[in-house]
Amino acid sequence: MVTGRHKSRTMRRVFRKTPGGKTVLRFTRRKPSKPICNKCNKELLGTARGRKAEIRKLPKTGRRPERPYGGVLCSSCARKTHIAKARA
Repeated sequence: MVTGRHKSRTMRRVFRKTPGGKTVLRFTRRKPSKPICNKCNKELLGTARGRKAEIRKLPKTGRRPERPYGGVLCSSCARKTHIAKARA
């Protein structure tokens, strides 16, 4: 019987093959959802997808794009925002 902490679906069930040839059930944490744009809800490209502990180990340029609104807006929405600010 599995322990109580593994009964919930927050843990992902992964079948791994051991060197002895047995198939063993391992439990890993699920990945968080992909980051999305604040304006158009499109998936952000160039941003890391992982748990906070994993993302913290990455360099700053690996976490998000090096541009204004990087990691918040997608490139097309950021471009539209810059054009609108320049007009005003």
